[in-house]
Amino acid sequence: MKRFAIAALLATVLPGLAAAEDLAKIKSAGVIRVGTEGTYAPFTYHDASGKLVGFDVEIAQAVAAKLGVKAEFIEGKWDGLIAGLDASRYDAVANEVSITEARKAKYDFSNAYIASKAALIVNGNSPIKSFADLKGKKSANTLTSNFGKLAQSFGAEVVPVQGFNDSLELLASGRVDATINDSLSFLDYKKHQPNSKLRIAATEKDADFSGIIFRKGNPQLQAAINKALADIKADGSYQKISFKYFGEDVSH
Repeated sequence: MKRFAIAALLATVLPGLAAAEDLAKIKSAGVIRVGTEGTYAPFTYHDASGKLVGFDVEIAQAVAAKLGVKAEFIEGKWDGLIAGLDASRYDAVANEVSITEARKAKYDFSNAYIASKAALIVNGNSPIKSFADLKGKKSANTLTSNFGKLAQSFGAEVVPVQGFNDSLELLASGRVDATINDSLSFLDYKKHQPNSKLRIAATEKDADFSGIIFRKGNPQLQAAINKALADIKADGSYQKISFKYFGEDVSH
């Protein structure tokens, strides 16, 4: 019975000890392995030359530099991306992973490095100035999305669409009065379509924050990454990357 008890204890303790050594292993190897999709613009994607680029990619590279190592990216599909941490395919994941209580129960996160809010998007000189003004208006949204449900909660008639781009097309053509969508996606859109008359009329107060995620029981790695994030904000590196992809500071 004692042997079973010891075995059970080791099964619980050893993974934590292995995780606690991750920072030392990263420093020794000179590389931090980062899981990412590579298909999710503008956060992690391939440019015309095939190079892996994006906001999250550059943030991970900047953090790695502060750790004194290089970032090595390992791409994978979203469905299995976080689970890849369990299999030790990489040391961390940088892929707009929202910080949720459910995920925090199994994994550890860095401090948040980007904030996304529900944005009320309108066209030109629209009289809509707040979410309350949506009552009786038409909002282009996917029916099952949280954004669509939010529009309905304010009394809007939801005009169903397939996705973000379709929403903006209907709005630009005047077939709907508004759309509620992700603020970051819209900032990316405006970056590529600076002459568009579409604009954000209001944003929700509460934001959805994302962080770098890694295996649980990594206080040293967590502290090191948090310091690196603080350092790149202090020296202006973060702001430079943020303005490059979104035209503003998206940390809050």
